[in-house]
Amino acid sequence: MPTGDRRWLLRLVIAFAFSQAAVSMARPAVSYRALALGADERAVGVIAGVYALLPLFAAVPLGRRTDRGRCVPLLAVGAALIGVGCGLGGTAGSLAALAAWSAVMGLGHLCFVIGAQSIVARRSAPADQDRDFGHFAIGASLGQLVGPVAAGLLVSGRDGAMGRTSALALVVSAGVAAVSLLWLRRLEPPVTARTTDTSRGKTERSRKARRAESGKVPVRRILRSRGVPSGILVSLAVLSATDILTAYLPVIGEDRGISPATIGVLLSLRAAAAIACRLVITPMIQRVGRTVLLTASCLLGGLLCAGIALPVPVWGLAPMLVALGFCLGAGQPLSMTTVVRAAPAEARSTALALRLTGNRLGQVAAPASAGLVAGVAGTGAPFMMLGVLLLGAAGLGVRSTPRDAAPSAPPSTPARPKARPPQEPPVPADEGRHRR
Repeated sequence: MPTGDRRWLLRLVIAFAFSQAAVSMARPAVSYRALALGADERAVGVIAGVYALLPLFAAVPLGRRTDRGRCVPLLAVGAALIGVGCGLGGTAGSLAALAAWSAVMGLGHLCFVIGAQSIVARRSAPADQDRDFGHFAIGASLGQLVGPVAAGLLVSGRDGAMGRTSALALVVSAGVAAVSLLWLRRLEPPVTARTTDTSRGKTERSRKARRAESGKVPVRRILRSRGVPSGILVSLAVLSATDILTAYLPVIGEDRGISPATIGVLLSLRAAAAIACRLVITPMIQRVGRTVLLTASCLLGGLLCAGIALPVPVWGLAPMLVALGFCLGAGQPLSMTTVVRAAPAEARSTALALRLTGNRLGQVAAPASAGLVAGVAGTGAPFMMLGVLLLGAAGLGVRSTPRDAAPSAPPSTPARPKARPPQEPPVPADEGRHRR
């Protein structure tokens, strides 16, 4: 239930920032470690795609489970899996082992995100969902801001040291993931032991009703809800763009002679621009509307992604990535709100899990396709592919997303009945005779 105390959201943002920083630090480090182990562009794409392979099959069951119970245990499991995947990925001595631990890290990230998004959906009032999801997404942007810079500072290719330094970056990212566990307290209303038998019975009945209702909503019905497919598609395109930027900008840097530290700064500039976008997302929605903002950000983001494929120098890449980060920053929180509002109320966690399934499908298919395209047409070709994907998402999203609802008028105060003039109390018979 929505509550006025918003400290839970601050704790959730901090926890998400640490977990996302660990992942954002590990993803480029995995790419650099794969290059140190002898991988080519295609192998880097396959390893980046394996990161999303397990989440592709686990998202909907985890969403069903979250619809029926609490979310914090899923967050703890997610943070633990991220740490294990990062730490053991740093010790991997083969591409197959590196891919396997990358998949474990991806499963942990999925668990954390499903639990965190479900908490926001449950505890935010409908009028605050855009703002709260925007603030929640700031946690992801903060992690994406710090993680690549830290990875760039730790990873060095000098004198053949990339294998050792990339392993160090992965081990450090495991420690960062562990910090997020410290912020998982009091994210959900506590279950008090001092409840009466009546309240316990009501709680048990409501829990059983939730379980029955969530089990009755089939996936097909959720996907048929107007707004859910477009939200999934936009989220898939935006996350694929972010993912390929993280995984393939190091490859472009190696091809164009850009140092890992500079690549980390460029990725952090994109994340900083996404934070700026999410801080002002509410006034932008009030100004132009959710659908227009979503469509325009995808259109401009597609053009900017295609521009990265051009032989642009570093001083030109920096403003392009800032603008791209601002455009991509709107996509994720708006797609969350679109899916939550369109889905049946008793299956919102499942709908968010379906959105994440689309994300992971994009993370499996897009990097693998990018690897094939890069092997045939060069390292800049994946960004042309991303541009086409974002342009397609903009076109389909504007056709299938429900129109923005008109601003709700403040509830009118019911008219008070006119006060009747005070009536004189009946006069006793004896007193009446005395008056007469």
